[in-house]
Amino acid sequence: MKPRTVLLLISLCAALTACSGEASTGGQADYNQTKKMVIDILKTDEGKKALQDVITSDGMKKNLVIDKAYMKEAIEQTLTSDKGKTFWREAMQDPKFAAAVADSMKTENKALLKSLMKDPDYQAMMMDILKDPAYEKEVQTMLKSKEMRKTMQEVVIDTFNDPAFKAKMEDSLLKAAKTMKDKK
Repeated sequence: MKPRTVLLLISLCAALTACSGEASTGGQADYNQTKKMVIDILKTDEGKKALQDVITSDGMKKNLVIDKAYMKEAIEQTLTSDKGKTFWREAMQDPKFAAAVADSMKTENKALLKSLMKDPDYQAMMMDILKDPAYEKEVQTMLKSKEMRKTMQEVVIDTFNDPAFKAKMEDSLLKAAKTMKDKK
């Protein structure tokens, strides 16, 4: 049975029972029967599917008003629970998902960093970190590593093979040669 059919049956039963309830003296009994019938219908797989379809429809989503406090609590539980942490850890392993999250927060992160760069306390903290001998040693070790040397070599080769770089280099060499010629 289609979800719309189930909803139509529920509505029809409620309307028929309501109409017949007015004519009879047992209005409360009819209400209880209708209530029981609707609950029974909703407990069926078709009834559950119909409700799920209605709730997840775009039109219904647009009309739902979500309480901010409830939404905040739900997000906090999702982020801070063990299941939530596991979900985010696994979700961030997907490069497309991680890129989408990073892209969605790009503007806010950029604004945050710009405001931090203007903060004297943050600037002082960054300078302290950069001046720290342990940090300097770590950077030197990293720069001397085989991986870094290989990466730098690849960057230099890629740069020399870049047509735009070749054109700039050629222009610079021609200007230098012309300057030398003019001096002689």
